[in-house]
Amino acid sequence: MKKNCKKVHEMNRRQFLERLGLGSATALTLITIKPLQTLSSSPLKGEEPGQNISPLEGDIESAMTYRTQNGTGEKISLLGFGMMRLPREQEAVNELVDYALAHGVNYFDTAPMYGGGQNETATGLALSRHPRDKYYVATKMSNQNESLWSFEKSKEMYENSFRKLQVDYIDYYLLHSVGGGGLDNLRGRFIDNGLLDFLLEERKAGRIRHLGFSYHGDVKVFDWLLDNNDKYHWDFVQIQMNYLDWNYAQRRGGRRRGDANAEYLYGRLEKLGIQAVIMEPLRGGSLANVSDDIREQMSRARKDDTPARWGFRWVASHPDVLTTLSGMNRMEHLKENLDTFSPLEPCTTVDNELLARIADKMSGLDTIGCTTCAYCMPCKYGVDIPGNFAFYNKAVVEGRLPLPDSSAPDFEEKSKAYLEAYRAAIPAAARANKCQDCGECLKKCPQQLPIPTHMSKLVEMTRKKK
Repeated sequence: MKKNCKKVHEMNRRQFLERLGLGSATALTLITIKPLQTLSSSPLKGEEPGQNISPLEGDIESAMTYRTQNGTGEKISLLGFGMMRLPREQEAVNELVDYALAHGVNYFDTAPMYGGGQNETATGLALSRHPRDKYYVATKMSNQNESLWSFEKSKEMYENSFRKLQVDYIDYYLLHSVGGGGLDNLRGRFIDNGLLDFLLEERKAGRIRHLGFSYHGDVKVFDWLLDNNDKYHWDFVQIQMNYLDWNYAQRRGGRRRGDANAEYLYGRLEKLGIQAVIMEPLRGGSLANVSDDIREQMSRARKDDTPARWGFRWVASHPDVLTTLSGMNRMEHLKENLDTFSPLEPCTTVDNELLARIADKMSGLDTIGCTTCAYCMPCKYGVDIPGNFAFYNKAVVEGRLPLPDSSAPDFEEKSKAYLEAYRAAIPAAARANKCQDCGECLKKCPQQLPIPTHMSKLVEMTRKKK
């Protein structure tokens, strides 16, 4: 784990900026934001966006930490809003977006496939109520399904994003989830059909301001895209990075060979001067729900920091991270994250050493490497795949799993308790035993988990005690 974080004690704003080396392309920047306007509802029919704006009550000042986009000088909030898990009610989405913007967040990440295809629309409704120069929107070419590989189908998806987001340019556009299926998949989705050439032309025309890709899976794809950076000139790359996946991505959750640790991914980008957008900084929330002993270690080191704050601070302390995505569908999560990044207090060497020890311990746990992204859903047989895995992982972390020692004196008691809790948490129609091993989920999982194999394991566990 890198020890490139600087200790920040009490200091004034100028000292803080000087300690972080303000002026470099990747320096952290603090910007004070005076009251930013917000909206109480979506525009009424016939209104122009922004007509129903009313000022916020009180005098809001944001100390959000920003990073500077290479080549353009744009200031991007180090906390990015991942829109994948939005509330269903548009008013609730509006409220979260308004509050985030008012407190300095200006990067919003969505995709055509999120929210059953409705996420871009909800994001567009919320953001379009604000001046266009107040936010940066990121969306993706989500043509993972082979039926969408034709140039015409993919171009239609691209054009629909503009309509749903209500924009005439997209700030950050990504080739979505490359790596799964290897180089043949990459060529089918983007190269052989001429789609990537088209997107490069769209960047030249200004309809795409920054072009990049998000990566999961076979590292050969990641390396090929970077080896050809002289041709494509990637503006940014989105990777999964957290203090556990830094060194242990290859060992966790039954992932297939070909995956790469985040240390390698970040290191390659760093050498090429390509900034990273970070997804899964808390690994699907698992790093926010740690065991009691780990929580206690963190508390002793920094009594006011939650496990989530530890995870965010570690990621954001890396200087070539442009923004750190967090899926914030509840106001309390948004407020806590804003507090973490306003301003960011970078990790110290001591902090990094503690997290390295914690990661080493966590890597030995027999958890399933699911990040609850729900790309695998819906299951045509009704199995709640992320729900089943989340229940199992929580039992592992909390020490409630009856395995691995079936000869332990408390094995039967733990088995019975586990089964009762499982039946209470997961409806009968959504349990692991409904899995038919069809394999459809395997093609969708960005973590490349052997999902049916894990489901079989869960089924066997529920048979341990009748």
